[in-house]
Amino acid sequence: MRVVSGNYGGRPLKTLAGKTTRPTTDKVKGAIFNMIGPYFDGGRVLDLFAGSGSLSIEAISRGMDFAVMVEKDRLAQEVILDNIKMTKESEKFQLLKMPADRSLSVLTEPFDLILLDPPYAKEEIVKNLEYLQEQRLLTEHCIVVCETDKTVELPDKIAQLELTKQKVYGISKISIYEF
Repeated sequence: MRVVSGNYGGRPLKTLAGKTTRPTTDKVKGAIFNMIGPYFDGGRVLDLFAGSGSLSIEAISRGMDFAVMVEKDRLAQEVILDNIKMTKESEKFQLLKMPADRSLSVLTEPFDLILLDPPYAKEEIVKNLEYLQEQRLLTEHCIVVCETDKTVELPDKIAQLELTKQKVYGISKISIYEF
């Protein structure tokens, strides 16, 4: 696995061995960013189930200013820290070592990009996005990227967010929401 494009393009990323995380393939990662960007002129990103940190590192590589990565698994946290080190710009990243639910109560500033790839997709995504909106943690031009198994059906609307794009890549489905 590697950073696909941007300032860190081509640099290798570590992944977690085993089945506790499902790393997004380079092909799917490239497709996600082509759907939403592919490049950014600043902004804040929240990666609520960070895994290896690959998606948030890609977002920073492509022009986002700052990423908050949330991960509860200790082994995944070590991989994220190694991957952040690879960027040589650790000041652009914050790792919250806690479950996603708990992290939501400590977030205070709004985000321009939300990345969601939870283990139990539909229930977590709907609940998390409703909460983020209630707490005004999404900017008015926020883009939300949800990665799920292709069999998961997400609603067309979650509070004020509307499904704008959806595409299946192998076993993964990418759903994009915007205001």
